[in-house]
Amino acid sequence: MVRHAESIYIHGEERSRGLTEKGLEYARCVANVFADIKVDAVVSSPYKRAVQTVQYIADQKGLPIKEYENLRERLIKGPLYEEKWEVIVQAIKKSFDDKDYSLHGGESTKQTQERSIPVLELLLEQYAGKHVIMGTHGNIMTIMMNYYDSNYGFHFWKQTTMPDIYHLIFRDMKLIKVERMWNTPIHQE
Repeated sequence: MVRHAESIYIHGEERSRGLTEKGLEYARCVANVFADIKVDAVVSSPYKRAVQTVQYIADQKGLPIKEYENLRERLIKGPLYEEKWEVIVQAIKKSFDDKDYSLHGGESTKQTQERSIPVLELLLEQYAGKHVIMGTHGNIMTIMMNYYDSNYGFHFWKQTTMPDIYHLIFRDMKLIKVERMWNTPIHQE
């Protein structure tokens, strides 16, 4: 799973907001991580920032990116519900303790798992024994991992970076190992 790189936040532009220049630079670094790794498929959330983050990998491997609507980021609040970031963070925290919780008009952890896990399990079945890159988002990535292991929750989500890479190994539809593959490059000026 590849969490998208830095993007510009524009209220109401979840689907179309892309990466910053720094984000595009990091997306190229992400592709370098996979330079010597066999990749059999590249899939992604349909959101531009997720697609852009895995585009260099797809280009490098000569693979198309297959987008899945049900891998889109979870919105903890409805589109017209404006709140301060601190309130949203507390709502995300609560949503891992109470999987039916969301702010007004938002999507709960349980609802997000109900739409995303079938896609993940379809991919696990379709690409059994193969390597699939998934362009994703921090919250839904954590929610999918949480479905298999409750240790992946709010505190895990809070420490992820943009971008971030996690190698998940499944056996018989069970998550057996998670390995972080990303260390943010340090630029010397």
